[in-house]
Amino acid sequence: MIEKHHHFIIHKPWGMISQFVNPAKRKKKLLGDLYDFPEGTMAIGRLDVPSEGLLLLTTDGKVSAEIRSNKFEKEYCVQVDGQITQEAIEKLKKGVEIGFNGKKYVTKPGKASMINDPKFPLRSQKIRDERHGPTSWISITIKEGKFRQVRKMTAAVGYPTLRLIRVRIGEIELGNLEVGAVKEVKTLINK
Repeated sequence: MIEKHHHFIIHKPWGMISQFVNPAKRKKKLLGDLYDFPEGTMAIGRLDVPSEGLLLLTTDGKVSAEIRSNKFEKEYCVQVDGQITQEAIEKLKKGVEIGFNGKKYVTKPGKASMINDPKFPLRSQKIRDERHGPTSWISITIKEGKFRQVRKMTAAVGYPTLRLIRVRIGEIELGNLEVGAVKEVKTLINK
């Protein structure tokens, strides 16, 4: 008998832990609060609590390992504090030095560009208002995924992240999936 695996695409809301178990017993929502996932479902990678967007889940460990490898691009829309410069964008493309595991690490080259406000739905906690100065939106695409990497990258070039939304992993896009929605799909990897 061939075991049937399940694969899911979700739009993780702000403030949710990308896990099924709450290790710190914080009063935060967990993935299981969104949907009655089958036993053995695991998140493929994570988005930290203040991050939003595309999160993939599966019951297939091989698929999870494949997607977590550096073969798949991960694209983020990032709202940053201040009006970002082209010079900062060029630094993000080439790679910047960030702290990782108590050591200095230079990120691998990726893609970065300025974008118009993508008009995402407002999140449950207000970011801040216009009195605190301008903000701008950028797109960052990387293949690695160190802990809080994108946030550290924007801070390293002088533009701290205010809002972070993952919009694509490989060929899978967030599209217009509503915040908190769960969609079961046949596969996550096209071979």
